[in-house]
Amino acid sequence: MATLLYRLGRGALRRRRLVVALWLVVLVVAGLAAATLRGPTASNFTMPGTESQRALDLLSEQFPAASGATGTITVKAPADGQLATPQGQAVVQELVQQASALPGVVGAVNPFQVGAVTPNGRYALVQVQFATGGDDVTDAQRTAYEQVGASARAQGWQVAPGGEVLGGEPEIGSTEALGVLVAAIVLIITFGSLVAAGMTMLNALIGVGAGMAGLFALSGAVQLTSTAPILALMLGLAVGIDYSLFITSRHRQNLLDGLPPEEAVGRAVGTAGSAVVFAGATVVIALAGLAVVDIPFLTVMGLAAAGTVTVAVLVAITLQPALLGFAGRRVLPRRLRTVATDDTGADGHHVNATDRPVAETATTEDQSRFGFRWARLVTRFRVPVILVGLLGLGLLALPTPDMRLALPGAATAAVGSPARVANDLTTEGFGPGFTGRLAVVVAGDSPQATSAAVPQVTALLQRTENVLAVSPAQLSPDGRTALLGVIPKTGPTDEATETLVHDIRGSMGGIRDADVLLTGVTAIGIDVSEKLSDALPIYLLLVVGLSVLLLMLVFRSLLVPVKAALGFLLTVAATFGITVAVFQQGHLADLVGLDTPGPLISFLPILLIGILFGLAMDYEVFLVSRMREDFVHGKSARQATISGMGHGARVVTAAALIMISVFGGFVFLEDPVIKSMGFALAIGVAIDAFVVRMTIVPAVMSLLGDRAWWLPRWLNRSLPNVDIEGEGLRTHLEDRTPTHV
Repeated sequence: MATLLYRLGRGALRRRRLVVALWLVVLVVAGLAAATLRGPTASNFTMPGTESQRALDLLSEQFPAASGATGTITVKAPADGQLATPQGQAVVQELVQQASALPGVVGAVNPFQVGAVTPNGRYALVQVQFATGGDDVTDAQRTAYEQVGASARAQGWQVAPGGEVLGGEPEIGSTEALGVLVAAIVLIITFGSLVAAGMTMLNALIGVGAGMAGLFALSGAVQLTSTAPILALMLGLAVGIDYSLFITSRHRQNLLDGLPPEEAVGRAVGTAGSAVVFAGATVVIALAGLAVVDIPFLTVMGLAAAGTVTVAVLVAITLQPALLGFAGRRVLPRRLRTVATDDTGADGHHVNATDRPVAETATTEDQSRFGFRWARLVTRFRVPVILVGLLGLGLLALPTPDMRLALPGAATAAVGSPARVANDLTTEGFGPGFTGRLAVVVAGDSPQATSAAVPQVTALLQRTENVLAVSPAQLSPDGRTALLGVIPKTGPTDEATETLVHDIRGSMGGIRDADVLLTGVTAIGIDVSEKLSDALPIYLLLVVGLSVLLLMLVFRSLLVPVKAALGFLLTVAATFGITVAVFQQGHLADLVGLDTPGPLISFLPILLIGILFGLAMDYEVFLVSRMREDFVHGKSARQATISGMGHGARVVTAAALIMISVFGGFVFLEDPVIKSMGFALAIGVAIDAFVVRMTIVPAVMSLLGDRAWWLPRWLNRSLPNVDIEGEGLRTHLEDRTPTHV
């Protein structure tokens, strides 16, 4: 692979104008396709096969009037008892008429007819039924719904439209640009060259632009969840900058070693590019592997992010060499541009740079650099370092067992948002259960069977603990399907509500001649969370097994892959612990701008595992591959560990800081789901890069010594050689070196 990428890099530089033109064409075409073919994103999370989804499908088929999105308008009068006055009733009646006349609305229910008024006569709930699902409600319809009650507000009443119909797409604003700005500053400090930093950033932005445009172009044919583009943007930016950083760093080193730009680019793409391809492949495999858990919206999210990562890899190994060709030696700081020449050897005679063997390009190691000093310190005190690292990560992981998962709800929405205002007003007047109603669907083979089952179901519901009220049954036109509303005493994400869902389902087993199914937004959220929790161990086992296999191929070792997998598990556990402590338990929540702590979004853990796996393997390969290369070429295990850390620490530090900056930029968004994703990814990268890979890994490698590189002969013969480190490229170049007499 290294030899193939070496040729690709040289070819991209030689035909740099063509390569740049082709990528610009791709960017323009993808942009036009996105503008014309882009479809709406979905805010709902369906889960085929669950009871709640079966109930929704049944309602859509037999009770279409009740299968659309619902809205709840909460009304608060200026004073107690005012709803009972003729003036108050007139205000509410006018509001009901306004809601009924909205485009896309089937009808609105007068709260006085169904008793949706508090005993103190100050709060009322107006139920609004839309004809279509929440994702099919247009922005114009949603805006009109939010503006209902303008005249009542003018009279001092509080009117707060809420409900599932308010679900929308998170907005991308200027806050995440701060992460990109910090990344640019890190690049400038790392390279000491505005040209190198700007070219690396430009390359990454072109890649993420092409990837996101392609994703939006496909959204017309494939339904994306509202968080899928955000995740794709996060990863596309982060890995795009990092992969370009790796290749540019190796190219600059090659220039300092005396190679001309074409040869320097070829060898950079052949060596660092091999690590980029491997790292990108692990991220793509892990994200695409989300399809294994058979959850449609998660599969789409994983494939969308995998697509942007694939584009980032392609851009790094094709467009980056072309841009480096335009820059020449300007990618180096001014003081270093004359250190070596293109075509003069050490003895002053002309040298054909393409014939210069790799061995001749090694510069003298600066053992005073921080990476070397840190490596010597860690290997000297390896046992205390390992113990302190394990103890620290273990303490951070303590909150992990308390992790609770749920779908996002209005109770944790940003303070001041329409959904949050409506939720808080409803809770204030009626209690938390009214914000997470359950729906029971009773379906019989005949109207008589359904009519006979409804009283039994109602009685069982009323006797169930934690049920506040059960609404009268609504019958479908043919009388075979009935819909009952159930109001819990507790909120949608409360543990008691989850228990109630299971209790209701367990109590309905004795109903004969009719199917009884429980659904509603709350029940759907519980079903999704439970299925994701069940899939998490399977996916974790898949990812860990994959990491061991891939690293065994790369490093020809048994212990190194096991060590890497255990380090990954430490990273995941500590990241979960910190995220639970902040977003669920509320510790230091103000620092991240979190208004209301609550359960983590259901898909965060499984998504975090997939993403962190790829990034962890990225740093592992970049650091340990140099250790193995030096060990194979005669250095002791300790010397190889120090050398690998010394050469890789600066680039890995810069890469990690860039990823932390990009992910951290999303913490400033108001949407709590995106905020938690950005926070968890930033913390996970920080822990894995600085604690696990750059501290615990060299300590463990030093402790293992030569045993770290042991592999049974029979296994060594059976494993294919992927040549990530470029040994085949080294042989290829040395074979071309002429014999000088």
